[in-house]
This record gives sequence, structure tokens and C-alpha cells, in this order.
Amino acid sequence: MRLDKYICESTDSTRQEAKGLIKAGLITIDGVVCKKAAVHVAPEQQIALDGERIEPVGLRYIMMNKPVDTLCTTSDTELYQSVISLMLIDKPERLHIAGRLDVDSTGLILITDDGLWSHKVTSPRRGCFKTYLVELLNPVSNTEQTKLIQAFADGFYLSGDDKKTLPAEIEFTAPNQARVKICEGRFHQVKRMFLAFDNQVTRLHRQQIGEIVLGTDLAAGEWRYLNAAEINSIDA
Repeated sequence: MRLDKYICESTDSTRQEAKGLIKAGLITIDGVVCKKAAVHVAPEQQIALDGERIEPVGLRYIMMNKPVDTLCTTSDTELYQSVISLMLIDKPERLHIAGRLDVDSTGLILITDDGLWSHKVTSPRRGCFKTYLVELLNPVSNTEQTKLIQAFADGFYLSGDDKKTLPAEIEFTAPNQARVKICEGRFHQVKRMFLAFDNQVTRLHRQQIGEIVLGTDLAAGEWRYLNAAEINSIDA
């Protein structure tokens, strides 16, 4: 990696600012001052800025327990705070959400700066199922539950869409509560699926994405880095 790019990857400096630091003699490679921005550095070399070692941020994989009334965006609005702004983290502008939740929905979101990995999470072709806990305005009778289970499994047309939904799973845990698994991410999809049967979702909480489960250790608004097994499970 070029030295000026290495500095950009390791600090908040722009490419021009990185070149300025190099020209000023503030950058050392293995203890030796280097004033050439185009020099390539190897991973095993130690790069320091004004005597302090710096290292590239690298790719990051994060889970958060999204609280209600927050946005799955990279910046705040006048009404709502972005989930990214809840995090004290280097280079937040590089991060994006792999599979968004509505402002009033809660639960598991994955945050990363790895675009390929993010695509594997969100692409319906990858078959990465998302599990939601749903509360409904109207209780559903046993007969209607059977009807919905079959309809979700078969797929059906949502208002305004020209393709049927992909096969989904629904398990009722109470007359007005259900666990839903889908591998798509259409606009307001779970809410619209129940609306097609004259019911309204009053609470939507995502519990799982693929094999990655939101545990009880994260309170609303808290986050942690994924472990290697969780990251690799998306490629499985």
C-alpha cells in the first residue's frame, strides 16, 4: 500500500493532508523518516505519525441492538438519530447497514464496511433468512393462522409489486404474536404481508440474521464486533 494511502486508512487525514504530513517529516517507517508519498509499505513494517504508531482500520463487522426511533442511515435528521451516531468508532463514514429496519422497529442490525459481505446478507439469492418477532393489532384465529402459514409458504403479491414474495415461514406463538422468517428485504415487507390480510403490525423486532443471533447481552443501542464464526457464517 502506498504510504499516503496507508495514512488515510489509519487516520482521519485526506490524501492531500497525508502528503502534507509526509512532506513535513512527521512520518517514519521502522523509525526512519520518509518523505516520499509513493513509497509502498508492507504489513510487517511499523508506521508512526509524530512518534505514535498508526495502523489501518481494516474491515469491520458489527452487530447492534437497534433502539426504537432511530434511523438505519449514516447521518441524523431533524427528527431522528442515526444508529451510526450511537457509536464511538473510527471512520464512521465508511460504515453502512446491511439490511435496514424501519424507524419504529427494533433489534438486530449488522453494520460493516465490507460491501461484498453486506451483499451476501441482503441478496435474496443468497437465502440468508431474517427472523422477526411480530405483535399484531388483531388476534388471529386458528383457522386464519393456518391460512396465513400456507400463504406465506406459497408466496403472494403485495400491493404495488409485480413479483410474488419468496417462500417465508410463520409460527404463531400467541393469537396476536408470531415469529416470521423471510429472505427478502422489500420495503416494509413484513408489515405489508400482514396488511394484505387486514392486520397491522404494532411491534417488529428482528431477532436473527442467518446464524447470527441477537443475544440478551446487548441492551437497546449497544453494539459489539462480530466474532470470526459469526462473520464466516454468512459465507457458509
